Amino acid sequence: YVAAVYEHESILSPNPTALVDRQSALELMGRNLDIYEQQVVAAARQGAQIIVFPEDGIHGFNFTRSSIYPYLDFVLHSQSVKWNPCREPYLFNDTEVLQRLSCMALKNKIFLVANLGTKQPCEQTDPHCPSDGRYQFNTNVAFNDHGVLVATYRKHNLYFEHAFDTPPEPDYKTFDTPFAGKFGMFTCFDILFFEPAVNLIRQYNLKQVVYPTAWMNQLPLLSAVEFQQAFATAFNINILAANIHHPTLGMTGSGIYTPVKSFTYHNMESYGGKLIVAEIPVITTDYKTNLEKTFGRASEKGNEQLPPVFYAEMMYDNFTFVPVEGEKGELQVCANTLCCYLNYQRAVFTGEFYALGVFDGLHTVHGTYYVQACALVKCGGLSFSTCGQEVTDATALIDFQLWGNMSTPYIFPLLLTSGITLDFADHMGWKNNHYFISKNRTSSGLLTAALYGRWYEKD
Repeated sequence: YVAAVYEHESILSPNPTALVDRQSALELMGRNLDIYEQQVVAAARQGAQIIVFPEDGIHGFNFTRSSIYPYLDFVLHSQSVKWNPCREPYLFNDTEVLQRLSCMALKNKIFLVANLGTKQPCEQTDPHCPSDGRYQFNTNVAFNDHGVLVATYRKHNLYFEHAFDTPPEPDYKTFDTPFAGKFGMFTCFDILFFEPAVNLIRQYNLKQVVYPTAWMNQLPLLSAVEFQQAFATAFNINILAANIHHPTLGMTGSGIYTPVKSFTYHNMESYGGKLIVAEIPVITTDYKTNLEKTFGRASEKGNEQLPPVFYAEMMYDNFTFVPVEGEKGELQVCANTLCCYLNYQRAVFTGEFYALGVFDGLHTVHGTYYVQACALVKCGGLSFSTCGQEVTDATALIDFQLWGNMSTPYIFPLLLTSGITLDFADHMGWKNNHYFISKNRTSSGLLTAALYGRWYEKD
């Protein structure tokens, strides 16, 4: 099927904490919706059957609970009512944004997924009801090609979003399409947690996911395109990921991903939006990873000089590292219960400094979640203390096998090369209770090769 995602440079309120009236809010959102409309037309012309827009693309961000109120549409979250906002605008008040999105889908005969702020009055008898008598949700909406609202999803894992409420229960939301079957949806930070993202995919055996996001890149392990690809690979699904475009805030990185191929956009240099349209296969069966390749354990030689272990902060976590020295070798490094192993060979020795790091513990900055990670990274300079820094360019072409005795089945294989471009492993999967990833010669200089494990039970 043909899918489209749009990375949108949203027109932002100059002062998001100021209180404005509904009319002013609609004017600002209307300017973003005008751009959406142009992109829907362009995508439809290229044959797209579905288009996805980013999180916060219509209203922006950094609001307070009260300052965002004029920007909120009313959405009925019960799916009992079949509603076409474009054809039946009179059914509910404060649905101007929904009406415009619905009309775009209808006019262009395309499935459309967008993110907006929504409000829902609640009774004080509801124990979860906020004191101001209303819920405010960060919401994804999906319209079919007739403009009918077919699914709404309220973001569950909020990322410092004081304007919004967490829904009382996680939403598991899917919608059906004639071209690719069932799609699931969740938003941004949700991708790092079991609820609802992983649970949704497992319960419904989903093969397609739409994913609006407003993601601030964090190298070496959590840049948007890197993790989006790893997620598609780990769960053997297609992901249509639309990110916001604000390079000054570190926000870029969208794509259409399959487990074995991707169409991505990552641009920290220029401004303006970017439409990606690609034809991808509908996944019906499970890819079988090729596990025939054997790999040896790091050899037990008694009197060899072991490389020095050192510690450095990476992604706010205290990683245990060993330097990756010389043209080839075998290394091992352990922390807690996790041991990581690396066999490597450099095509040409470039003098760049790499290290193999391990972390097995609770990540506690900007969210709390348990991580098991084995990571081969290029360091920022030549000293130990530069390992874990954000690096975007590299020239070293490396053959490697990386494996670890991970305690969780949820492993996200990361493979990032120079210029924040993606590469694909030759082989990956479980063998002898270890998860491994191997690559014969990266396509360009290696930035990161990592196994990013999420041990959800220990969150």
